[in-house]
Parts: sequence; structure tokens; C-alpha cells
Amino acid sequence: MSSGEVLVVNAGSTGLKLHLVDAEEGSEPVERIESVDRDRVAAVAHRVVHGGPRFRDPVLIDAAVREQIFESEPLAPLHNQPCLAGVERAREALPEVPQVAVFDTGFHATIPAEAATYAVPWRWREEWGVHRYGFHGISVAWSAERAPRLLDHPSTGLRLVVCHLGGGCSVSAVRDGRSLDNTMGFSPLEGVPMATRSGSVDPGALLYLMRERELDAEALEHALNFDSGLSGLAGGSGDMLAVERASADGDRDAALAIEVFAHRVAAAVAAMAASAGGIDVLVFTAGIGEGSAPTRERICERLAFLGVELDPGRNAAAEPDCDVASGNSAVRVLVIRAREELVAARAARHLLPARSQTSP
Repeated sequence: MSSGEVLVVNAGSTGLKLHLVDAEEGSEPVERIESVDRDRVAAVAHRVVHGGPRFRDPVLIDAAVREQIFESEPLAPLHNQPCLAGVERAREALPEVPQVAVFDTGFHATIPAEAATYAVPWRWREEWGVHRYGFHGISVAWSAERAPRLLDHPSTGLRLVVCHLGGGCSVSAVRDGRSLDNTMGFSPLEGVPMATRSGSVDPGALLYLMRERELDAEALEHALNFDSGLSGLAGGSGDMLAVERASADGDRDAALAIEVFAHRVAAAVAAMAASAGGIDVLVFTAGIGEGSAPTRERICERLAFLGVELDPGRNAAAEPDCDVASGNSAVRVLVIRAREELVAARAARHLLPARSQTSP
């Protein structure tokens, strides 16, 4: 596909983002799929959170692929259904335009077996596919590409820990531009607390709730996905900026929510540094990572033992993409704007045959 624009559809857990990306990777936000000029669009690229055991590489969407994405919906109930709705809307608005699925799990396909394997029975692992996939891979791939450019350093040998902190949150270990670990696992529910998702919880607690409090699987799934995280701790939507305002006004639950979040993310950074064999660069990206200077400060304070030191002025005034570490910091601290649309558009262009949108 040599010319024409790619419409990137990102159906996340907290909303729908649309961008038109041209051949030079200029990006323009779009409000509605139906408002796009079909003569401008050469392809539609969809971010698909969970490809299940089959899909890692980008793939042209047909009826069989749609069915397989649907079958993976129980693994990512907040994401795959909205993605399929986006596919259907794009089919209706742009019926002649090819659509491509780009999977969040793809970048994490390089996670080694020791990090991807749960210590569960053989049948669960080998027959039922219960293992750690890793998520936010499209975002992490961009940070892994962008960080070496910002630092004027080759990716070879560079050890990154990437904190994708938004509605969904994860922390990843990257070395030599390749993923080595991610806090999310079999589903996007594992790991650090998120806006409305719990992150990791002792499975014994869930068994207790089922056995002693008679909560069924549906009730547990809803509570863990929609009533937990920052929302469960502080109330409200789980929006970090709102939680910070409530904390500043003296709300003790909000203050606790912030401290729980910072504690868990910092612990995850330390764990991911172990997976990467050390840490040279700490990256903050996505809504909270880019937009909350206090969150970055609280997390980095807890990581001083790793040589992380923020410059308070730089951090407070940060506008992505930038370095907010102090001059004495042993670890560079970058704030990078999430540009998943560029990675997805590039994948669509590589997958599809050369197409020209110029008039004959």
C-alpha cells in the first residue's frame, strides 16, 4: 500500500479513539467513522487487545478472523466486543476498504517461557492455553522505538521499563527493543491496579468469595473489571485527576487509592527491572503516565534505590516527549506520548499489497 491514509480504530476500555494516518505518519484525530471521506482511506487498522493463542501478527480481517476475535472475548470482555463493534461500523461506512487487525499481544510474543508460564497443571497450560500473553504491546512497541531516538542511543543493550498508565495499566520489561515481560497475563486483568480493574488479587480470596459469600463467576467478573481499581478504592469513575483532587480536599479514601497505586506500580517497575537485567530508562506513557506529574513523582520516590531521580521542575512542566530525570539520575526518566495509531497504521501498510489511491 504505497499511498492513501489508514484509519486507525482503537476501541479501548475507556472509549473509542480514531485517527487518520498518512503515508508520512502524520496523524489527524477523527470524531466518527461515518464522517471519514472514503476516497481518502486505503485501509482500516483495528487495535485488537486479545488475539488468543492463534493471533500474534497483524492479519487481514475476514469472517473467520472476526469469529476468532469473538471467541477470544471472554479473555478481554472490556475490549474485544467494542473492537468487533468498530469492525462492523467500518464495514458499513467503508465497505470496499480492507480492514486489518493489529494485536496488543503481538509485541509480547518474545516473552521467554520462564516469564510466560504459570505454575498450574499441565492440562491448563497445554490443552487450555492458560499462560501469560502480555498486553499494551502496541503502545510499548512505540515507546521502545521512541526512547532510543530521544536519547540518541541505539536500542541494542538498552534496558527499558515502560509504564503504560491509563484506563488500563501495565508495566513492561524491554531489552534490545524486545519484550521480556509484562505485568498483564492471561487477560488484561492481571497486574497493577487500574481505573476500574483490580489488577492482581490472591486467587484464594476469589475462591473464598465464591464459596463463602456465594458470588458467582459473573458477579466476580463484573466487580473485578468495573468496581475495583481506583474506582473501588476512592469511588467515582476511577479517573486519576479526579482522585488527586479529592485527595487534596482531604478525602482519605482517595489518598489511600493514590498510595496503593504508586506502591504497586513501583513494585512492578522493580520486578520488570529484574526481568530486563537492570534498568537504563524508565518510561511513562498513556493518560496517567503522561498527564499526572504527582503520580510520576510518587512512583519515582519509591525507586530511588534503583538510581531513579526526578528533576522536580522538569517533571512538573513535562510535555511529551521529554526527559524529566535529574542530571545525577542513574536512570533516564522519559515521558512519551502514546502513539498506538502510528504503529497500527504501519502494520497495515506492511501487510497489505501496494495500493494506490490516486485517480487512474
